[in-house]
Amino acid sequence: MENKTQRTAAWVGGVIAALILVVAGTAYIVIGVDGRDTVHDNVNRELIFGSPDMTPELIVEAATESGLTPDQYEVPDCSVAEVQISNGSEAKCFADYMRVHALESSKGLTYAEMGRFQLASDPADPKGTSDPALAAKDAEGNPLPNGPRESWVTETALSTGLNMAFFAEQVSLFAIVVGITMIIIGIGLGVLTYFIFGAAPWRKPAAGSDA
Repeated sequence: MENKTQRTAAWVGGVIAALILVVAGTAYIVIGVDGRDTVHDNVNRELIFGSPDMTPELIVEAATESGLTPDQYEVPDCSVAEVQISNGSEAKCFADYMRVHALESSKGLTYAEMGRFQLASDPADPKGTSDPALAAKDAEGNPLPNGPRESWVTETALSTGLNMAFFAEQVSLFAIVVGITMIIIGIGLGVLTYFIFGAAPWRKPAAGSDA
């Protein structure tokens, strides 16, 4: 009797564990698919199209013409030229090209290397100045903002959102893979439980038992 009780308890435990794995795996897949669809919907509704120079070859030409040297930027290994951005991978690719565009306008300078204001002695210098006394002034005497630095701020904000879309898509895909794995393990555990203990071990005595 004790042996039958133990087998029944083990069977129940195996079945419950298998069901939990299958249910949890299904939930992971549903959540992952929903997250992936949300990313695609949100990216698509922004109607973002890649510019014609968003290919590895053309961006090198554009960067060289703007005066950038190869050590000042990283060439993306993807292409979204004249393509509507519709998923996380394309969003990340677009963000990579946006950084190169920002570096073109700043002559290779990053945000931290540029001053807040336009330099009065050389308004075209993207480095600018953070000294109000050296800044170019408007008609009311207020320092003029440094355009390339303002553009860099905008680029950073947009590229961060695009990279987050890529990250969210990758997390969603990971959830789907984990869900599928859990379902497979759950099914395997259920099959193993069946072959070891049978369909209803409490209805028949264990082998070699008088119960």
